[in-house]
Amino acid sequence: MTINEYAFGGKKAIVRVDFNVPLDDNGRITDDTRIRGAVPTLKKILNDGGALIIMSHMGKPKGKVNGKLSLRQIVPAVSEALGVPVQFAADCAKAAAEAAALKSGEVLLLENLRFYPEEEGKPVGIDKADPAYEEAKKAMKASQKEFAKTLASYADCYVNDAFGTAHRKHASTAVIADYFDKDNKMLGYLMEKEVQAVENVLNNIRRPFTAIMGGSKVSTKIGIITNLLNKVDNLVICGGMTYTFMKAQGGKIGDSLCEDEQLQLALDILAQAKEKGVNLLLAKDTVAANRFAEDADTQICPSSAIPDGWMGMDIGPASRELFAEAIENAKTILWNGPAGVFEMDKFAKGSEAIAHSIAKATSNGAYSLIGGGDSVACINKLHLADQVSYISTGGGALLEAIEGKELPGVAAICK
Repeated sequence: MTINEYAFGGKKAIVRVDFNVPLDDNGRITDDTRIRGAVPTLKKILNDGGALIIMSHMGKPKGKVNGKLSLRQIVPAVSEALGVPVQFAADCAKAAAEAAALKSGEVLLLENLRFYPEEEGKPVGIDKADPAYEEAKKAMKASQKEFAKTLASYADCYVNDAFGTAHRKHASTAVIADYFDKDNKMLGYLMEKEVQAVENVLNNIRRPFTAIMGGSKVSTKIGIITNLLNKVDNLVICGGMTYTFMKAQGGKIGDSLCEDEQLQLALDILAQAKEKGVNLLLAKDTVAANRFAEDADTQICPSSAIPDGWMGMDIGPASRELFAEAIENAKTILWNGPAGVFEMDKFAKGSEAIAHSIAKATSNGAYSLIGGGDSVACINKLHLADQVSYISTGGGALLEAIEGKELPGVAAICK
């Protein structure tokens, strides 16, 4: 069942969204992207004549009520985005009366789901090393089912439009789906787009396929890299990971970031790439700095010959050219993670060069998927969002999908 096929008229729909928006000290929203992203799904339900119950989490209250993380603060913004008044239920688990009273075209926003530990399903106040932990975990799972059943009781159908939490088996993202038959649960528009984007880069591949993996640690990207080696033609590895690979091959990396315990892993990845015929590209040259600071002295040097006391902060000009060739000739592109210390303008040139190359390739017909906070920030900073194919809203969920893992929030809809 898709949201376009479903007739919401006269029905109540409970929709899981990701309204985990950033707030300033006065509770004002500083970036409403996530709210705007959910609007098409929410308006579809209202325009069909349905009643709408919205649920989300905000922050990490760890199962306790926290006024600073109350969704009450975003009611005006949601009302404005939808163009209708939004009612608020101050307790998400005791909102049966408010939900029952909803009429066609009306909207109810539930309080932060994570004020209840049952949402995440983790025992609170007991250490994993405690002998009683397993029993507590079992009891919590039973409570989680009851919590999900309560949420489900508010509505006739369930829509999951929160890709950012699709990799978590939480009450509102996966368990709740067990209480709806397959004809009354579906993905929202945002989730459909995200799932299709992942499908495009993993299964509907147009070649050549170039993936750019940045970031600081090989250890956090090993699953993704391993899965991509079975799919890509070119794999660009950049960011802090570069120096682990350089040191593994006998290079000198000065004071650059390095995971010494992953040197053999780096060599294994290089061997796998060669065996599978993947063109694995590492930075030839580096913008090195004598301090981790915006005003540090810099020099360009080979990535495998960084002087003592200096550290790699960005890819150099020769590397930008090397990577640009692999990107601009591609027909499928995936980018996750910056090429350098992107937060400092002085060391953002490599990431910016990658962004421009992706935009150029996209204009020539390539499909490009951008995911990961810094990569997305770079695209937005350069005003290139409308020049790439898709920007993912889900950090961890996207990475796990690319890694080949099943996403509970998607699987629960499909079963």
